[in-house]
Amino acid sequence: MNSLLSRPRALTRAATAALAVSAVLATAACASSPSNERPGESNGSGGGLGTAELTIAVAAPPASLDPAQLAEGEQAFIWASVFDTLLAVDQENEIQPNAAESYEYSDDLRTLTLTLRDDLTFTNGDPVTAEDVVGTLERTRTTPSPQQPKLAKVSSIEATDERTVVVNLSEPDPGLLSYFAQATGVIGDPETLDEESSTLRPVGSGPYTLADATVDGSEYVLERRDDHWNAEAYPFKTFTVRVIQDRTAAFNALQAGEIDAGRIQPQQRPQVEGAGLTVHEQEAISSLLIILADRGGELAPPLADLRVRQAINMAFDREQFVETLFQGVGAPTVQPFNPSEAAYNEDLEGTYDFDPEAARELLADAGYEDGFSLTMPSTVISQSFEPVVTQALADIGITIQWEPVPPQNTASSLASKQYPAALWFMGLNVPAREVADLYAPTGFLNPFNYEDPELTELFSSIANEADEAAQAELYQELNAFSVENALNAPIAYIGGLWATTEDVDFIPEVSVLPTVRNFGVVEG
Repeated sequence: MNSLLSRPRALTRAATAALAVSAVLATAACASSPSNERPGESNGSGGGLGTAELTIAVAAPPASLDPAQLAEGEQAFIWASVFDTLLAVDQENEIQPNAAESYEYSDDLRTLTLTLRDDLTFTNGDPVTAEDVVGTLERTRTTPSPQQPKLAKVSSIEATDERTVVVNLSEPDPGLLSYFAQATGVIGDPETLDEESSTLRPVGSGPYTLADATVDGSEYVLERRDDHWNAEAYPFKTFTVRVIQDRTAAFNALQAGEIDAGRIQPQQRPQVEGAGLTVHEQEAISSLLIILADRGGELAPPLADLRVRQAINMAFDREQFVETLFQGVGAPTVQPFNPSEAAYNEDLEGTYDFDPEAARELLADAGYEDGFSLTMPSTVISQSFEPVVTQALADIGITIQWEPVPPQNTASSLASKQYPAALWFMGLNVPAREVADLYAPTGFLNPFNYEDPELTELFSSIANEADEAAQAELYQELNAFSVENALNAPIAYIGGLWATTEDVDFIPEVSVLPTVRNFGVVEG
């Protein structure tokens, strides 16, 4: 697809606030991907152990470093340094071996066999065995946590020898490999995981250890393990992650040389480049959409009518939305799936043109010629966009009532089934993850557990299809079904900008998981 980014232009105060919110939340929602080299290859280190140092800024600290409680997004900069994951996702969003040097599914896709590398060690010097992997995964599978649902189809896990882990499934799970390449697949030391210290100083097998200079919640100083199996892929001897919640303060720290890399807003780009920093563009890191959760009409009967959902999709001038609120750093879209992945279908764009008159006619045909009211949660995600969304829907006859929700209840407001719809940022990922979140009966973004026979059949076909090309076609069918049936109302892909000092490179264009391998050393 064409570049989603355009030159900066002046923003209104509301637009500036919108950009600040989008930068934080898009990052927190599953932001960048590993480096564009395959796992195990050098990342700018010149073939040896580099001595460079790197300091970056993030907006929030990790809530916990307990493997069962890990959150994806910017927090991964820290935990993905401390822990190895069984698998990894490369810059092309392909699953690659990592701590597991190989993996293989059975013909029925119900048994996954992983073979561990023979040179894995924990930070305490102990070798990593298959029993350690089993212990970590079993604890995650049985502990209420953000990661537990991702192992819902796992019926048992066993170590058949010191290096072989066998995962048995109750039914095929197309998302399992991607889970093992992200937070669900970390390897901890089962003997210490239940100790209180593990939430702050876990024993992992990753490429870095937390130094004594770390100040929890404020600054995380990570020192490279030169005995790590993949040490040459990490050119930074010291990797420091500073927590700077205020975006202006982070920008000032970047300009002052206190950090080497940080996210910036589009209107800051001329100033950053004038200061000699390099700006790197990410074309799409998240999608902004209205989750039309109550498709069965439990709370809002109009949403059960396809014509109403289609009318909502026709209410938005998506191009103007991107240009005004995101200063061109993004792209209009009617589909929620990662534009760099197999589920995306460019032919679907244009399914819902901006057409308020046609939208009002659809509402009238559905029996709502006088319109109706819809209650949505007012969250830290939605607040900057509420005036624009309210006006767009009012223009077709839908009155939005925003109900304030405390910041700590943002996610639970969606899961609570108290609201028939919500304005949301969805971090882009691989299709299996996106499909599971959006449309699986237990998906986080499907709180009313909506099901459809055609969707169910597509889920089953995808899960039981081993051929990658055939599976891609099925994902596109599912995407087309979701767009044609207006299961949600996507508005735009949101991009992002990173600024770095002249000797630091920022590698990814696509977004999956942020790690230190997003960065490299610019060779002089």
